Amino acid sequence: MDDVFIGIDVSKEYCDVAVIPDGTRKRFTNDEEGQEAVAAFMLPLKPGRIVIEATGGYEMGVVRVLADNLLPIVAVNPRQVRDFAKATGRLAKTDTIDADVLAQFAKAIQPDIRPLPEKEAQVFRALVARRRQLVQMLTMEKSRLEKSPPAGSKDIRNHIYYLTEALKKIDRDISRTIRKSPLWKEKETILTSTPGIGPVISCTLIAALPELGMLNRKEIAALVGVAPFNRDSGKHRGKRTIWGGRSHVRAVLYMGTLSAIRFNPVIRAFYKRLVDAGKVKKLAVTACMRKLLTILNTMMKNKATWAEARS
Repeated sequence: MDDVFIGIDVSKEYCDVAVIPDGTRKRFTNDEEGQEAVAAFMLPLKPGRIVIEATGGYEMGVVRVLADNLLPIVAVNPRQVRDFAKATGRLAKTDTIDADVLAQFAKAIQPDIRPLPEKEAQVFRALVARRRQLVQMLTMEKSRLEKSPPAGSKDIRNHIYYLTEALKKIDRDISRTIRKSPLWKEKETILTSTPGIGPVISCTLIAALPELGMLNRKEIAALVGVAPFNRDSGKHRGKRTIWGGRSHVRAVLYMGTLSAIRFNPVIRAFYKRLVDAGKVKKLAVTACMRKLLTILNTMMKNKATWAEARS
């Protein structure tokens, strides 16, 4: 049944299974016999999603067996589920991922059903990660150039040229990869229709924030790390600050927000209103980041471009 969701917490020895909404919990051995038993248990339930954490290989046996039985198994990054658990208040940050949280993730997020990661998805994530590495290296080399004596500057300049060309090439590769996928193309079209959001930011959001459009505004803000948290202790009341979340997503969102403050009429007016009211500019930018993320989240949820969302 589509309203049945299952989480599998896998280890070297066991597969712990949780089923919602009925609350069933079962443990199976993580060997061929146990994996077949997992499939036999799940087939009559006809679940809408089965989510398992990718643990570096321990999950592959049960994933293969469930896929062979045409069950809707999805292997997800454990960090995504940890972030989801923190954002929705289901776990303290010291707790481990368990089958219950995986089942809740399956129900709330309903990730795309892929028994094994698609080759294109793996390529796309690798390209985005490599782009981030190139940008970091380019930044470091430019910083070195400013401090380098003339004797060493030529080599640094050559490396900067090489990194710049490599960055251009990887941007082209990312664009080609996105154009091959109708799903990614739709997401890119929605995101880049927003003034201030360019191809680099949209690519990062698509690859590193797949939950965009699937959570509410508070959950997505906590996931990225732009939700303010209290810093109180006893009678002391500290300033509310942002922390945690996905720092690389927050970094590109910050750059997009600076652009949106200049070119996006909604964000520009919101920023001006905050500053005119006496808000510190740095805090006003953070508030604009949160507002822009909320707008993008709503657009993705409704599958609406900027113009459609404004009409």
